[in-house]
Amino acid sequence: MSAVDLPAETLAEGLTGWLPEQRFFAGKGRTITAITPQNVVPLADLEGGGTLYDTIVDVTFSEGEPHAYQVPVVATWDPLPDADHARIETVGGLRLYDAPWVAGATGVLLTLLGESAQRGPVQFVREPAASWTPHTGFPLGVEQSNTSIRYGDELLLKLFRRVAPGTNPDLEVTRALAHAGSPHVAAPLAWIDGAVAGAPASLGILQPFLRTGTEGWKMATASVRDLFGEADLRADEVGGDFAAESYRLGQATAEVHRLLAQVLPSTTVGQDDCRATAELMRRRLDDAIEVVEELRPLAPALYAAYDRVAALRGEIPVQRIHGDYHLGQVLRTDSGWVLLDFEGEPARPLAERTALMSPLRDVAGMLRSFDYAARSLLAEREASAAGDPPAAVYRAAEWAERNRSAFCDGYAATAGADPRDSDVQLTAFELDKAVYEVVYEARHRPHWLPIPMEAVRRLAGG
Repeated sequence: MSAVDLPAETLAEGLTGWLPEQRFFAGKGRTITAITPQNVVPLADLEGGGTLYDTIVDVTFSEGEPHAYQVPVVATWDPLPDADHARIETVGGLRLYDAPWVAGATGVLLTLLGESAQRGPVQFVREPAASWTPHTGFPLGVEQSNTSIRYGDELLLKLFRRVAPGTNPDLEVTRALAHAGSPHVAAPLAWIDGAVAGAPASLGILQPFLRTGTEGWKMATASVRDLFGEADLRADEVGGDFAAESYRLGQATAEVHRLLAQVLPSTTVGQDDCRATAELMRRRLDDAIEVVEELRPLAPALYAAYDRVAALRGEIPVQRIHGDYHLGQVLRTDSGWVLLDFEGEPARPLAERTALMSPLRDVAGMLRSFDYAARSLLAEREASAAGDPPAAVYRAAEWAERNRSAFCDGYAATAGADPRDSDVQLTAFELDKAVYEVVYEARHRPHWLPIPMEAVRRLAGG
């Protein structure tokens, strides 16, 4: 028996108001009908008081599929000092805290990983060659779909929040690439396995903390700011020109795709699959038009682009890919570019995230990200009523095109094939991504809506 018992009904009551307010909760706007704990597993009693639990809870809604979430909890009868920011709720005198924000709990998690401990269905697995000194950690507090805990300048533990049966792609893909010797991933040192709906599932992954890394998005937008600050210089004349890094990022991306095709399943598909891909994109466009009416006049051109995909013949290579690739998913370290977060879009079903796809989808995602980096600063200036002279709009477009081209050049140099030669697929994938962005911006950042809308018009030839 643990020092502090946590009944399932107490946990459910405590999470009722807290869980829907968390950034990782993907069911915002939906009516919750029940929160039902699947697993409530005691991991350890904490020295400062209370018991650390790992819990998996089901969330059901009035309509649509249910979700499962991992919520590590510290349960205690006495208040934890300096932990008010982590408090979930007090139920019947029992205080519940969000464990990643409790220093003592973070230290226990790292210790359990180092010991390859097992607690009921929760298994902590350490790579045989990995070792570290146990100490406390602190959440980064910057992610939405997961929670990452930093341990000094050495380690980063990512706890998956929305979970599903099966191995999380981030763990599966990163391990496969690391074992193949890729320098472009942070090799897993340990991970946490558990159970969701009675089936094995991934709960977390421990990797080196890349302290010398700088996020690609920050580097790219800094380059754009440098360009805007030099009124008389072209993009290739500015000291902060990013094109050389874009080229190297293209090389790294192609190398990761090459390795993925070798170490994980890959194949080729024919016209039936191309037709299915085109039909899926058409359906997504139809749904998007219901949300953003401005897409409707452009729909015929988009349908035509998708029809060209449906008409493709021959063998089309498909494989495992990143699945959610953009400048925020890459770090520039002292040794080169490192790709992060291979789990794909967490809101999508696991089967969809692990499906074999064309690597051109990743290329299209990064090309869209260059476009966003160039134009996001314009969008912010527009929102502040500063406005944008035509020269600024032109210079943003120049920067985007220069870096898009450099990325493709680097990719082609390593892959031996230029992604721009597959223009039918690449254009369709860019359009599909831009349509998704249109819906997202319309719902969350209306002042950024012109960014993807301009891209849709350009790619559609309008």
